Amino acid sequence: MDKVSALEQKINEALKGGGDKRIEAQHKKGKLTARERLQILLDEGSFEEIGMLVTHRSKDFGMEKEVYMGDGVVTGYGTINGRLVYVYSQDFTVFGGSLSETHAEKICKIMDLAIQNGAPVVGLNDSGGARIQEGVVSLGGYADIFHRNVQASGVVPQISAIMGPCAGGAVYSPAITDFIMMVEHTSYMFVTGPNVVKTVTHETVTSEELGGAHTHASKSGVTHFACANEIECIENIKNLLSYMPQNCEEDAPMYAYEAAEEAREKLNSIIPDNPNQPYDMKEVIEEVVDTDSFLEVHKEYAQNIVVGFARIGGRSIGIVANQPASLAGVLDIESSKKGARFTRFCDAFNIPLLVLVDVPGFLPGTDQEWHGIITNGAKLLYALSEATVPKITVITRKAYGGAYDVMNSKHIGADLNYAWPTAEIAVMGAKGAAEIIFKKEISEAEDRDAKWKEKENEYLEKFANPYGAAARGFVDEVIMPSDTRTKLIRAYKMLEHKVVKMPKRKHGNIPL
Repeated sequence: MDKVSALEQKINEALKGGGDKRIEAQHKKGKLTARERLQILLDEGSFEEIGMLVTHRSKDFGMEKEVYMGDGVVTGYGTINGRLVYVYSQDFTVFGGSLSETHAEKICKIMDLAIQNGAPVVGLNDSGGARIQEGVVSLGGYADIFHRNVQASGVVPQISAIMGPCAGGAVYSPAITDFIMMVEHTSYMFVTGPNVVKTVTHETVTSEELGGAHTHASKSGVTHFACANEIECIENIKNLLSYMPQNCEEDAPMYAYEAAEEAREKLNSIIPDNPNQPYDMKEVIEEVVDTDSFLEVHKEYAQNIVVGFARIGGRSIGIVANQPASLAGVLDIESSKKGARFTRFCDAFNIPLLVLVDVPGFLPGTDQEWHGIITNGAKLLYALSEATVPKITVITRKAYGGAYDVMNSKHIGADLNYAWPTAEIAVMGAKGAAEIIFKKEISEAEDRDAKWKEKENEYLEKFANPYGAAARGFVDEVIMPSDTRTKLIRAYKMLEHKVVKMPKRKHGNIPL
């Protein structure tokens, strides 16, 4: 056999992965192969593979007799919508996608290149975990990857797609990355599986219940997107990347936008007359952002706050918004963590922030206090206060108590704060405030309820409006709701060259 034919044979061998039978088994599970996934993810003809001929070095337990080109992971680089991206795709048809020393080395090489050249990393995870036959060497491989995840954090965007099993130590690499996607019914994540759980805690639970896409999307918040199938998952990755820059030193791509009539009359009537009646903040978002540009993140988790990407005048922004349609938009442990994490991503990658406020305060109760609402609520405060990207706040209705401060108030560094005429900026709700301030008068009145109502209205007239805050400069402008989009387009344009010089330090100490 001549040398060219020998190379062709090795390439063909690598392209087959674990062989036709295992590929067929993968398809029967409703899953694509590692290479098929990359074919859909990357621009046609753009993929350049690195490490195709790598093989494992293990000689124990008969492993020397079972050798596959590529060793269970396909790595390389290509483009998505013409933009460079580094990728790795684990191949379940080879040793169940298990991670070996060389498997890990291939992933690390890709991540090193991504950091050096300033481009995102996308990992398609489909692995049974550490390769048991290699012992501590495979565990060391995981640690090498984890370390690079940390080094890359805030330098280049990192996206993890869970396309199959991801268990044990393997879960910590996706956990460090910026965004996680899971596929319903064919992917799962957990530190310990159902069998161990049953042995230790005597709980009977399925893999899907313990760590499936829906569980992590709604209960734990581990995954940001739960996708119906692998195609949807891959398309979500492409869409998500379109809102991001290549690295921390660049800006997100601007999309062509032609100015038109920007007034949105619907917003003038969106706030109900009854201050306790809910409305959907997503309707506000849809009215102020470019048409069909809103991409919600963490949709099913902590629904009392809404976060996601959008475009305003073609410019990529991140949105953090209270949701009065869920728990009245109150801040609690989960929503604070959700908002803080998203805020820090946007700040790391130069994506301006829009904060929409309708918040009655922090959720009271023993459950919240005992589980750390103080330190968890402080995460959102810390994240918004620390952020140096352009930050604009719009107060639509309630901004009460400490939550007013936390939700990107002027006092913690907001560049511009707008309020609608329906805004209520106060220490607390009028009813509770009246009870405290006028306690003596109410208790001495012949008709206590009538006096209480009278004092409640007095408090409402004095404080349940944006004008006191505007008089002090805490609100820059009280605007007609219909003008919100116009104001935002102009404001982000004005702030596009914002520079903030921070004090010299290694890093702050966010209350984790």
